[in-house]
Amino acid sequence: MSGTDWLGAFGLLLVIEGLLPFAAPALWRDAFRRAIELTDGQLRFIGAASMLGGLFVLMWLK
Repeated sequence: MSGTDWLGAFGLLLVIEGLLPFAAPALWRDAFRRAIELTDGQLRFIGAASMLGGLFVLMWLK
């Protein structure tokens, strides 16, 4: 991957991350409030599942 690809991927990440707060700020705020109440173990599991899901998508695209 070139530097341009990384910048493009980062830009797409920012767009996707900004969709929910832009489209439904109250829903985003409620989801964020609930996420704060999760334990460290629960947050780690969600993070690991998200990373594995992303890896599978990247492998599928190749």
